[in-house]
Amino acid sequence: MHNHHGYKGARIGAERINAGLSAADLVEKFFNAYNGARVAEICRLLELKILNEQNVTLGVSLTGALTPAGLGASAIVPLIENGFIDYIVSTGANLYHDVHYGLGLAMHKSSPFVDDTELRKKQLIRIYDIIFDFDVLLKSDKYVLEVMSGKEFQKKLSTSELHHLIGKHVSEAEEKHGTHGSTVLGAAYRAGVPVYCPSPGDSTLGMNIAAIALTGRGEVVIDVTADVNETAAIVLDSMLNGKSGVLIFGGGSPKNFLLQTEPQLSEVLNIPVRGHDFFMQITDARPDTGGLSGATPSEAVSWGKVNPDMLPNAVVAYVDSTIAIPLITAYVMARCKPRKLKRLYDRRTELLEQLKTKHKENNK
Repeated sequence: MHNHHGYKGARIGAERINAGLSAADLVEKFFNAYNGARVAEICRLLELKILNEQNVTLGVSLTGALTPAGLGASAIVPLIENGFIDYIVSTGANLYHDVHYGLGLAMHKSSPFVDDTELRKKQLIRIYDIIFDFDVLLKSDKYVLEVMSGKEFQKKLSTSELHHLIGKHVSEAEEKHGTHGSTVLGAAYRAGVPVYCPSPGDSTLGMNIAAIALTGRGEVVIDVTADVNETAAIVLDSMLNGKSGVLIFGGGSPKNFLLQTEPQLSEVLNIPVRGHDFFMQITDARPDTGGLSGATPSEAVSWGKVNPDMLPNAVVAYVDSTIAIPLITAYVMARCKPRKLKRLYDRRTELLEQLKTKHKENNK
């Protein structure tokens, strides 16, 4: 039957799932409806319009306890190494727990149905159904405290520079402990991928920076204004020389920081831009409570964060990130060729100068 009205897509088949089916084929052939279909749409969008194009700059935000679940090493690292992630905005907690893996410290599968009072007595820490020794925190704290007490940290620096410097040390720790390729920070350092944290004080990394100041070991000063300008400069360059896409895992502060680049350019700096060209989000947050985590891409259009002409390229899947991230990673690793690394961290000064020039041109 012909589709005269344009409402009917491909016919849903009756094909069976058989042994040996790849994750990419599973998504393509059998994720036909509801949030499964939205995950499939994100995968196809990445494959057909983003990752097989060199001129699309993709920013990724990480919210929720993703690195403790091993998703840093298993998914984010290979995406970085293959040029599929150009810059990252993350919670500080994800970056702190990332360090455990570089140091060879153990995280364990467990159950959410345990006695937390008993865990406390045994000095065990729980993140839902992940359990690890309290000593993991103590060893990680000692490591980051020593690293950030180093001379190169004692200055005013953006979080991208902070994480780049930590990443250098973590990359060296990976070689020492035989854990190469296990950390987001190490991979981002090697690939020149800038990593930002909009709330650096809201994590154990920030707590250790505070301890360094309190005890007189040094003075690490985080310049949050540099983060705002650097990310705006990255997005402006992507607009001038191609397209900009965002892939949001979770919501919270990293989501807003990733999206606020557009109003920073158009509203604050008076540089006319069109909004992000591609918007993909994995979330469990509802839109009707007014929180940013659940805000839809169409709502973001009203803020100038998303290009209204590109709403067909905006997809939200309401699903747990721990389900979606491995599937999306497996799909793009199978269907997309590695991209040349953009090494945006190395271009920060150049991009900031371009931002200043465009601001002057539009504010005479």
